[in-house]
Amino acid sequence: MHFAKPHVSTCNCRTNTTVPPASLMQEMLSRSLTPMGRFTIAAKHHINIAEIYESELVDIEKAIAHYEQAADYYKGEESNSSANKCLLKVGAYCAQIEQYQRAIEIYEQVGANTMDNTLLKYSAKEYFFKASLCHFIVDELNAKIAIEKYEEMFPAFSDSRECKLLKKLLEAHEEQNSEAFTEAIKDFDSISRLDQWHTTLLLRIKKTIQGDEGDLK
Repeated sequence: MHFAKPHVSTCNCRTNTTVPPASLMQEMLSRSLTPMGRFTIAAKHHINIAEIYESELVDIEKAIAHYEQAADYYKGEESNSSANKCLLKVGAYCAQIEQYQRAIEIYEQVGANTMDNTLLKYSAKEYFFKASLCHFIVDELNAKIAIEKYEEMFPAFSDSRECKLLKKLLEAHEEQNSEAFTEAIKDFDSISRLDQWHTTLLLRIKKTIQGDEGDLK
């Protein structure tokens, strides 16, 4: 393990170094650590690489690949909470680049993993909400079926504001009523602020309403 230390030092001192060599060094170090069972350290380096790709190189697909690799390493160490954090980054980016099925799989997986955990189950409704929005963009009927499934899996989801919003949005969408769609979002947002990710997906759904101008005003 003596050879790993100088590599770490080189990776962390990125001053006067272009981004691609720095990310390459991180990847080389990750590969040198995994045969020795240092999966947690390797996972952290893959996260560092992913962050370089998302913030400096703006290559989302490569960032996704490294977050997925980090999640796999964390799973190997049974660090499920850390694995879930990486997977949620993957899910968010997959939805952003319209890889909705992959995003749905991730949100359903993380939701199922957290709904029986006393400390984390409150977050499960958010993951099922995000999965539902991804379904909604693909197909309205898909969203209906998915919401029913999530309610059955996690009864607390039925009483959540997220689930009630989804049902209002489905009703407005069925009626092709863009005003009702927007009003439901505004009511929700007045209590629970929607971030840019949610807003982006909701706009994509709203644009499928005939004659809609594509905003949430």
